[in-house]
Amino acid sequence: MRVLILIFGLIAAVECSSQNDAFLNERRKMVESQLKNRGIGNELVLDAFLQVPRHEFVLPEYMKWAYADGPLPINEGQTISQPYIVAYMTEVLELQRTDRVLEIGTGSGYQAAILAQLCDSVYTIELFEELNKSATKIFRKLEYTNIFSKVGDGYLGWPEKAPFDAIIVTCSPSHVPEPLQAQLAEGGRMIIPVGSGNIQKLVLLQKKNGKMRKKDVLPVRFVPMLDEQGEKY
Repeated sequence: MRVLILIFGLIAAVECSSQNDAFLNERRKMVESQLKNRGIGNELVLDAFLQVPRHEFVLPEYMKWAYADGPLPINEGQTISQPYIVAYMTEVLELQRTDRVLEIGTGSGYQAAILAQLCDSVYTIELFEELNKSATKIFRKLEYTNIFSKVGDGYLGWPEKAPFDAIIVTCSPSHVPEPLQAQLAEGGRMIIPVGSGNIQKLVLLQKKNGKMRKKDVLPVRFVPMLDEQGEKY
């Protein structure tokens, strides 16, 4: 009996190892073809994408497309963003290991996990309680101890934890929220999609001497930013 248990244990270990190797190969392909080939050059960012298991953050029915070049549906009518967009938004923040980052729109939790590989702490806000619960469960499973999440209205930010060295917004308001501008530290950077149409502008902001410098960097498509009544900002 002990021999049989040992054999079954070895078979399970081999199968698990093979699966992990398959996903690692998928991540390597994603980094090479979707990120490096499109100009993502920060080695720390690229390594974060190799380390974070994106397949853990997608719905089971979309598992085979976890590393595909595009967004995927998640619950509550939201999406997990295309890997390149996640990488681009991460890279332009120019994160340092000591940075404290605010994320608006936890969603699947994938973006927060990428950020957690690169900075001191991530504070992430999600409007939908179901998404917050599922993302928090994944953070615990993957042993991320530097991600702090809550349910709330992202437009208002997280003032009691401010200021933040960087802010990343993964849903689109019609304008840059004033509370988020106020919570950005001097010299800090914010990346946010802005616009009320199907296509928005990805805007990079930096606070210099208390004033915001803005630059449009990329056309994108994100879900709208909503308030607690479901109305668009």
